[in-house]
This record gives sequence, structure tokens and C-alpha cells, in this order.
Amino acid sequence: MARVPVLRIGTRGSPLALAQARQLRDRLAEAHPELAPEEAVELAVIRTTGDKLTGRPLREFGGKGLFTKEIEEALLAGRVDLAVHSMKDVPTWLPEGLEIACLPPREDPRDAFVCHRAATIAGLPQGAVVGTASLRRRAQLLALRPDLEAVDLRGNVHTRLRKVKDGQVDATLLALAGLKRLGIAAEATAVLSVDEILPAVGQGAIGVECRGDDTRVRDLLAPLNDPATAACVAAERAMLAALDGSCRTPIAGLAELDGSGGLALRGLLARPDGSEVYRVRREGRAGDAVALGTDAGAELKARAGPGFIESLG
Repeated sequence: MARVPVLRIGTRGSPLALAQARQLRDRLAEAHPELAPEEAVELAVIRTTGDKLTGRPLREFGGKGLFTKEIEEALLAGRVDLAVHSMKDVPTWLPEGLEIACLPPREDPRDAFVCHRAATIAGLPQGAVVGTASLRRRAQLLALRPDLEAVDLRGNVHTRLRKVKDGQVDATLLALAGLKRLGIAAEATAVLSVDEILPAVGQGAIGVECRGDDTRVRDLLAPLNDPATAACVAAERAMLAALDGSCRTPIAGLAELDGSGGLALRGLLARPDGSEVYRVRREGRAGDAVALGTDAGAELKARAGPGFIESLG
């Protein structure tokens, strides 16, 4: 007789999403022996709007929420008990009744440079074509090298790697965390410093979402939560909320702890063509993460001037 799952985890079906969901399942089993049998925790693959829209840039359809909407609907309907997301894909505001209840320890948040023609961005020949669907990456890349050509590049990690190998583009930028979770970190030609390319808000962090009133699931997730990751992501997302930008706004942010309770936050706001880039830095206590992020976002918005974000659509 088949065993009824104790938990159902909602996830996208991409190789990276499944790797992250399996990682969470393993962590749950380590913390709770009753969840150790694989059939005790079921992975429910849910195809999102973002997965269906493969031909055009996602910013034309509404951006981040396209990767979470259907999973959150399943969560609210009780078809799944929790959902695993890459935090950089999670919209600033969650649907009523849902919350990010757990943030496991963050993976390396930096971007990776993948290229078979050069070892670094600086080493790319003039006019080289770099593929990326991220306006954040595009803006910072063109600010460093305005002579490069940036083109849209969609698809999962393996698809984008193949397009570089096939010569469809000369190079691409990918999240190092994703390469590591897929076991293919060696595909990175170079790891980019945060001074070169500042990561996306929440990059490298996995968020576990559940219903706010589901005490059973929240109790199961509690041992997996990493307070350091939670503080850093809170600062970054508070900055994002203060900016209130759209999916057409290049925004980057990274918070880091210093080991003694201090938190340093870097933020960036730019035009997609890299012609204007505004940066901010805040330092304070980890307990003030949200206030630091809110203040950083307000400064970026003020420095860019009235109408800057609205002008980007």
C-alpha cells in the first residue's frame, strides 16, 4: 500500500529548481527522521507562466511573479504544503496568507562569467556579443564595457551554456549558486567580484514559502532557517521595496555580515544601457536590516531623481 506523503513541496520543473527542492527535502529529513523515507516528502512539479513563455523577454509579460504565481495558487488551495523558490525570483510583496517561513544558509551570491574566447570581461574582444535576459547584468556589463553588444538569452542553465558553446553568443553571465547546486561550477570561466557585477537581490538564497497559519509546516521548517541569511535578504528586499521598481528597472543589492553582528549593504540602480549607474552603501547592525535597506533604497531613488524609475517603464 502506497504511503501518503507527509509533505508536498511545490516546485518548478527546471533542473535547478528540482535540485533546490531535493536539497530542501534532504535538509528536512536530516532535521526530522520521520521524513527520511523519500516517499514521505513528495515533489509536486508545477509549470509556471514563466516556464511557458520561452520566446520573448519576461519583462514584456510582467517579470518576477511569472515564476511563482501558479505555485502560490497551489499553496493557497492546499494542493501543496510548501514551496521552494530562488529568492531573486520572488516578488517584493507576497499574496495575503503566505509568508517566507525559512531561508536556509545562502550559497555564494556572485555571478559567474562563462566564455570560450576570453578569461575575463575585460579580455573580451571589442564588439563581442554577451547573452543575458537580466537587465541588471546588462546594465552593469555595458557600464564596464559600452563597446560590447548585449542580447537577450533565455532558457535554463544548461540551455544557456549550450548556446555559448555553440557560438550563438560569445559569453554569458550566470548565478554561481545555480552552477554549484547543479554540480557544474567548473563551467564558470571566472567568478565575478561584487565590484564588477553586483548580484540580484536575494541571489544565492532559497526561500521556503508556506501558509502563514500552517503551524505544522512552520515548526518543521524552523530548524532549517539561517538567521544570517534571513537578515541579509531582509535588508536587500527592504531596499527593493523602497525603490518600488518594475521588472524593467536594473536593481542590484547584496548584504553581508561581518561576524560580529554588523551588516553592510551595497545597492545599485541603473539604466538598462549602463549610461547611468547609482550606488549606495549602508552599514549598521543586523537587527536593523530592514531599516538599513529602506534607507538605502530611499537614497538611491533620491539620487536618480524624480521620474527616473517611471521613465524605464
